[in-house]
Amino acid sequence: MYTNPGTILCYMLIVNYLKFILPSAETPVFVQKGEDVLLNVTIADVPEEDSVIPRFNKTVNLVRFLPGRGPKVSDYSGRVELLEKYSVKLKNLQEADSGVYTVFINNQTLMESFCCHVSKTSPPASPPSDPVSPVNLSVDSVSNSSDWCNLTVSCRAQDSHINSTFRCDTHTCSQEGGERPQVTPSAADLHVYLSNGSIICNHSNQVSWKKDMKTIKNVCSRHAGKTERQTTNS
Repeated sequence: MYTNPGTILCYMLIVNYLKFILPSAETPVFVQKGEDVLLNVTIADVPEEDSVIPRFNKTVNLVRFLPGRGPKVSDYSGRVELLEKYSVKLKNLQEADSGVYTVFINNQTLMESFCCHVSKTSPPASPPSDPVSPVNLSVDSVSNSSDWCNLTVSCRAQDSHINSTFRCDTHTCSQEGGERPQVTPSAADLHVYLSNGSIICNHSNQVSWKKDMKTIKNVCSRHAGKTERQTTNS
């Protein structure tokens, strides 16, 4: 079948106008189960007689934007919210929604938008999809002198904990030692650090984060300022 070179050039130009707010297929997107994901497609200069169809795994239509008709949602009825032109929100993602989402124009593949992972059983090297557990920051001990105090704190999550020590004088604090930030058994990050006159205990992964904090001047009577120095443990 003969294809007009001008037609090929036209579709090459259309590809250049196709943009996504989500990463390319080379960068997996990890979404918490039950959350929504936005496929925000902006296509300029697409002829009105062309069809635009976002698909899941290249076969299942999320919605069909057909020439001369309104958008038609079939397989994902009740789960797709239509936004601006050609943009859709897929709601309440489940494990079965993990896969590659692709946009087609006139049944021609233009771009793989992203690879979405919602599985609870992701490989250990992959970021987790479950939210992290709450954390608790406790002050285990305080020792004072006339012009400084030493603090020992514990940062505890459901499946792990780390300890750290801080030394504060009237205006400065520094993290003197303790355990390094660590990856918990559930593949989340747990660490303790100084920020704006407070000690922060942070527990986070790709989809959520929890923190607890203590204001230093409330636990160390010698300290009145916010100047601090973060020390990296060796």
